[in-house]
This record gives sequence, structure tokens and C-alpha cells, in this order.
Amino acid sequence: MGHSGRGRSVPTMGLELYLDLLSQPCRAVYIFAKKNDIPFELRIVDLIKGQHLSDAFAQVNPLKKVPALKDGDFTLTESVAILLYLTRKYKVPDYWYPQDLQARARVDEYLAWQHTTLRRSCLRALWHKVMFPVFLGEPVSPQTLAATLAELDVTLQLLEDKFLQNKAFLTGPHISLADLVAITELMHPVGAGCQVFQGRPKLATWRQRVEAAVGEDLFQEAHEVILKAKDFPPADPTIKQKLMPWVLAMIR
Repeated sequence: MGHSGRGRSVPTMGLELYLDLLSQPCRAVYIFAKKNDIPFELRIVDLIKGQHLSDAFAQVNPLKKVPALKDGDFTLTESVAILLYLTRKYKVPDYWYPQDLQARARVDEYLAWQHTTLRRSCLRALWHKVMFPVFLGEPVSPQTLAATLAELDVTLQLLEDKFLQNKAFLTGPHISLADLVAITELMHPVGAGCQVFQGRPKLATWRQRVEAAVGEDLFQEAHEVILKAKDFPPADPTIKQKLMPWVLAMIR
């Protein structure tokens, strides 16, 4: 053991992950860390209680978003940055984020594409179908819902045609960060009761492969909360007032 300098007697905490498994990027980070036996302290930030909007959490992430990571004195936000940090810091199998130049570029390509496409469509599907009407008591017009679901359908087609094609996984023969980020997104509309995989045999088989690669128990554990989204009790009026500006900004 090296001798620590003065004032350093308090050991810094190990890895801390600030998550709520209601959030799709939090699920990706959680599954990745668990699957790769990365030791971490779980810090739950309850989104539907508005804990991410608190001053206490703003000290961890001024953007007031989850996931967030603390590693000693180092704090990191943004799920893709967190996933990449974990692949670089811990000895994880190469297939998650391959060393090979072009294989890695394929993962990067998907991670860059998904932010404004699949992320947006899946988020809107969940909120327009379930969270607005059930949780917030705000009706959503049939036209809005239909447009949201049509947009999701177009995005799913792109996911299949551009990325999955005839491969086992999105970027090649092995699971990668791309698949993990994609499947956790798709479980949002699944949680809302959308038949995402119906009539899409390729995507349905891909989902089974991803679940098997992650491990079914871990997959179920990570998605328990989202699969109960339809049963959330209505939000308390004060919580609703607190959440509305955040929600509207998030699903623009």
C-alpha cells in the first residue's frame, strides 16, 4: 500500500451509478455493468417522483438527467459516454466495442444514429400511449398517437434494413453496445403495449438472440419496471406540476 498524503485519509468511493430502470439508457448501463461483473454502488434516482430535478442531484449532474456515473472524484454524464468509459476502464470482452477499426466504426455509426431516431420514437410511443393518459391524466388525441406509432414503424424498418439486414446482431456476428442500446429502447414501446416485433420476424429473432446473450434473468430484472408502466398509479398533482415542463421538453 502506498502512503497516502495528508488529508487523503478518507477513501474515495468506488464506482457509483445513478440510475432509474424506467429510463432506457439507464437499463443499458445497468445490464452492461452487471453482465460484465463491474462492481458498482447503485444510486436510485426516482424519475416519476422528480428526484432528478432536485438540487441534491443537480450537484451530481447539473443537466438533471440519468444515467450519471461517479468514479471517485470523476463524474460523467450521457449514457453512450458512460458505456464507452466502462468498456475502456474494465476488462470486458472485445465484442462489446471491438478493437478492429471498421467493426468499431459500425458500433459508433449505430450509436450516433439512434439518438434522434429510435430514442425519440420509442420515448414518444411510451409517453403518448401510456404515460400522458395514465400517469399524468393528460389525454392524447388519436391523431397524435397514430402519428407517433407510424413514426416508430418507419424507424423500425430502418433499424432492420440499414443495421440488422441479414446479420445475427446489428453490427456483425456478436452482440455489441449497439444491440444493448437498441433493445433497451425497444422495450419502451413494448412496455406501452405496442406489438413492436409482430410481423417483424427478423427483429423478433434478433431480440431473442440479444436476450440470450445478456442472460434472460438479467434482462427481465432490468425491464421489470418498464413492463409495469401501464399499472403506474396517477401522478400526484404537485409531482405532475413539477414533471410537466421536463416531460414536454423531453418528448418534443
